[in-house]
Amino acid sequence: MSQHRDAAFLTAKSWQDLPASVPFRLCCIERIDETHDVVTFRFEAAGEPVRFSYKPGQFITLLLEIGGEPHSRAYTLSSSPSRPYSISITVKRVEGGKVSNYLIDNLRPGHALDAMGPSGSFNLVDIPADRYLFLSAGCGITPMFSMSRWLTDTRVGADITFVHSARSVDDLIFAPKLESMANNHSGFRLGYVIEQGNCPDWPYAPVLPGRLTLSGLDSLVSDWRERTLYVCGPEAYMAAVEAMVRDAGFAMSRFHKESFGKPGAPVKSSGQGFMLKVGDKLHPLGESGLLLEGIEALKLPIIAACRSGVCGACKCQVLEGDVERLSEMTLTEEDKANGMVLACSARALSNISLKL
Repeated sequence: MSQHRDAAFLTAKSWQDLPASVPFRLCCIERIDETHDVVTFRFEAAGEPVRFSYKPGQFITLLLEIGGEPHSRAYTLSSSPSRPYSISITVKRVEGGKVSNYLIDNLRPGHALDAMGPSGSFNLVDIPADRYLFLSAGCGITPMFSMSRWLTDTRVGADITFVHSARSVDDLIFAPKLESMANNHSGFRLGYVIEQGNCPDWPYAPVLPGRLTLSGLDSLVSDWRERTLYVCGPEAYMAAVEAMVRDAGFAMSRFHKESFGKPGAPVKSSGQGFMLKVGDKLHPLGESGLLLEGIEALKLPIIAACRSGVCGACKCQVLEGDVERLSEMTLTEEDKANGMVLACSARALSNISLKL
C-alpha cells in the first residue's frame, strides 16, 4: 500500500481533533469476504487508539499510490459510529476499476493507507426522520447498513424497513448481519428483491423475484408512503425508484438519494481551444471542458475522490473566466459567490484562470 507521503499525518484522540483537510493513517486489521466479488476492510487508527466520530451514511476518501501515480477514491463507511474504535469500507470488484480492484487484490491485515474525511450530507444526522425506509441495490447497501446498525444500536424500537435489490442470492451483501438485525430487533423489517435465480423462503425476510416495482413495494412495505425514503444504488436504479414513487404521489420532500456515479456527460464546449491557467502553467482543455482533466494533465496536486461532484474534495477557485457548474452539492452560497467550483464537475465556457 502507500508508503510515506510528504503530507503531515496526525494521531489524535478523536477524529474531531483533526482538520478535515489533514490526512490520517489507517491500519487494516481485518478483511472479510462478503460475496464472491465484495470485500469489507476494517481499520483502526495507526498508532494510539482513536475514537472515530462521524455521521451514519458518510464516506472517507482514500489516498493511494498505484504504479507510482497518486489516486484518490471515496468509499462510504459501512461501519457504524455506535462502534467507534474501528471503521470499515466495503468494496466491490469492478471491471476496469483501478482503485477498487487494487484494494481487493492487495490490501491485507497489517497494511497501512492514508485517508481524509469523513464527509457527505447523505446521512441520518442531516436528514432525520421518525420512520425510515431504506431502498438499496448492489453496493448502495453500504450507507443503509451503517444507518441500520446505528439505529438498532442506539434507538430502542426504531421503526426501520430495509428493502435491498440484488442480482442473485449469491450477490447479497451483509446477508447474515441483516438476518441477525431482523431476528433481534422487532422494529427492523427486512425484504429482498432478487433479479435472477431462485427466491428462497426465508422466515425473517420476504423475497420477491425480478426488479422492484410499485406493486412489489406495496406488498413489502404497505405504509411506505408514510415513511422517509433513503435511496442508494446504481444511477439507473435510483432514477427508476425516484420516478416510480413520484408518479405514485409520494411527498418528494421526504425522498433522499445518494450517488456514486459520474455526472451526466457535459455538453460540448461552444468553442474549441479554451485554455486553463493555474499559476504560471497553461494547458488546453479537451472537448469536455472539464477543469479536472486540465489539472490532472498538468500533474498538479488535487484530490478527486468521487469524480462526480459529491464529495467536495476537488474544490478550487476560478479567478478569471466563466464556467458551468454541473454539480454544486457541497458548495455554500458564500463558496459560489467567491468563485469556488468542483473541478470534477465544472465545465469551462471561456479561458480559465484557476487557484487550487
